[in-house]
Amino acid sequence: MRGLVLLILALTLLVPSLAQAYDLLILQSKRNPAYDEVLNGFNASRNLSKRVIVLSDYAEVDVVRIAREDRPLLILAVGDTALAMARKVRNIPVIALMSLDLQRFQSVQSNLTGIEMFVAPEHYCNLLRQMKVRRVGVIYNPSRSGWYLRQARQAAEKAGITLVVQEVADPRDTLAKLASLAGKVDALWMLPDVTAVTRETAEAYFHFSQQQAVPVLSFSAGYLGLGAAAVFDIDRVALGRQAGEMVAALLEGDGRDAIPSHFPREVALKTNAGILKRLGVSLAE
Repeated sequence: MRGLVLLILALTLLVPSLAQAYDLLILQSKRNPAYDEVLNGFNASRNLSKRVIVLSDYAEVDVVRIAREDRPLLILAVGDTALAMARKVRNIPVIALMSLDLQRFQSVQSNLTGIEMFVAPEHYCNLLRQMKVRRVGVIYNPSRSGWYLRQARQAAEKAGITLVVQEVADPRDTLAKLASLAGKVDALWMLPDVTAVTRETAEAYFHFSQQQAVPVLSFSAGYLGLGAAAVFDIDRVALGRQAGEMVAALLEGDGRDAIPSHFPREVALKTNAGILKRLGVSLAE
């Protein structure tokens, strides 16, 4: 009997009831140190009652039922799987983080907002201008990152840079598209586009860099060791704090007005000094 009482108490603590209403339902795709950094930043900036569900811990999670029964004021979705689950809920605002699908889903779902995994294109264009390059190759899938390329073109035009663009619909097209850029570009700009850049094709960008003696700008510090000349890395703790501000803005409103997604506010430029020296590239103005 004592064991049963303890079990009931434990379940009571783990599963909020309607009497224990909370502000925020946090859906986390899986246990991941990067996600932990984001949530640490978020928790440091916001003091909200919350329930956290790590989706990979369960065979199945009925998010729609949980949202209906628990009635949280907001849902925070961290990761692609979490966003896919959260977007099934249509009557509660959803803030998405650490997902490349945000823009694609937001265009068809008014209760969805968040912070992109893309860095504002102005950062890259300013860096390219410092490198004194004029023709920059970009490979992308219009259905994945067409929205970003439209903004990148505007930023590039202001910086006096011409984007030489190649479209791909399948990762298998990437190698041929890269080859078509030979002799036509002064640099490559890698986008976090899951069609244009995959585990199998990523190294081809750096092989192109070596063969054509042009720098590659990328989006993850992990690529510096493979041959990227420079990357803009998102500050994940700051991303969490930024999400906290978005949550506050929604809670202070009536929760029905759409809030546009944002680019990460704090990013860090990281460079590969050896690659820059070998290519003779200077970052001085």
